[in-house]
Amino acid sequence: MAKPDSAPLTRKAALPLSWEALLVVLLIASLAVGRVLSPVFLTGDNLSNVLADLCEVALMALPMTLIIVAAEIDLSVASVLGASSALMGLLWHLGLPMPIVVVLVLVAGALAGLFNGLVIVKLNLPSLAVTIGTLALFRGLAYVLLGDQAIADFPPAWTAFGMNTLGHTFIPLPFLIVAACAVVFVLLLQATAFGRSLYAIGANSTAASFSGIDVAKIKLRLFVISGAMSALAGIVYTLRFTSARGDNGEGFELSVIAAVLFGGVSIFGGRGSMYGVLLSLLIVGVLKNALTLADVSSETLTIVTGGLLLASVLIPNLAARWRTMRERRALARAV
Repeated sequence: MAKPDSAPLTRKAALPLSWEALLVVLLIASLAVGRVLSPVFLTGDNLSNVLADLCEVALMALPMTLIIVAAEIDLSVASVLGASSALMGLLWHLGLPMPIVVVLVLVAGALAGLFNGLVIVKLNLPSLAVTIGTLALFRGLAYVLLGDQAIADFPPAWTAFGMNTLGHTFIPLPFLIVAACAVVFVLLLQATAFGRSLYAIGANSTAASFSGIDVAKIKLRLFVISGAMSALAGIVYTLRFTSARGDNGEGFELSVIAAVLFGGVSIFGGRGSMYGVLLSLLIVGVLKNALTLADVSSETLTIVTGGLLLASVLIPNLAARWRTMRERRALARAV
C-alpha cells in the first residue's frame, strides 16, 4: 500500500522543479534573443537598466506570491504604489524630513493593505472584487493628493540612491533592497510553518481551519505585508525617477500578476514556489528590455505581457488535463 501512495507525491513534488528548469532554459534563451536584437544588450549599463526596471515589480510580486499561494489576489498593488508616491511628494513638500516621510509612507501602505484585508476577511468578500474596487479608490486618492502636478525636488542624497549603482558594478542600489527582501520571502514561504500554512490554506481553507490554522489572521497579515511592500515600491520608484506623481506605476499590476503566475504559482492557490517567481521576474524583465531596445512599441509590450499571463494559466491546466487523461488510460488498460 505504501508504494502507490508515494508515487503521486513524488510526481507532485517534481512538477515545480521541472517548471523551474524550464524557466532557466527560457531565461538563457531570452538573454540570447536580447543579444541578437541589440549589440548593447549585454553591456553593463544595459544590464543595470534591466535590474533597475525590475525593482518595483519584484517588490510587489514577492508578497503577491504569498497571496496567490493562499488562493487570494491583490489587484490594488500598483494603485498603492501610486498613492504612496503621491503621499511621499506631498509630505516632503510640506517640509517633513525624509526619514519621517519614508516611515509615514510605509505605514500608510500597510494601512491600505489592512483596509483590503479587513473588508475581505471580516465581510467574507472575494479578494478579486474588493481589490478591483480599491484599485480605483487608491488611484483616485493619489490624484487627490497631488492632482496633475509632480514633486521633483527631493534631496540629492536620496535620489542618488535611487539612480546610482553599487561601487563600480552594474548593480543598482535599489536592487539591493529587492535582493534582501527576496531572501526573506524565500525563507518565509519555503522554510517556515507560516509558508506551509499558506499552502494548506490555498489547497483547502476549510480543512486548514479545522487543522488549527487561523486562516483569517494569516490572510489579514498577507494584505498588510502587500500594502507595505507596495508602498516601498512607490518610494523606490519615486527616488529612481526623482518624481512623485499620482499616475506612477499605472498598469504595473498586470506585470506583477503575470510574473507570479508565469513563475509556476497556481491561480487556484496551494501550489508554486518563490524560486520560480524570481526566475520569471528576470525573464519578463529581460524580454521587455530586449524588445524596447529593438524599438518595439509599448502596445506590443503589453501584448507580450498579456500573452505570458495567458500562457501561465493555460499551460499548467492543459498539462494537468493531459496527466489525468494518461492516468485514466493507464488505469483502463490495467483493468
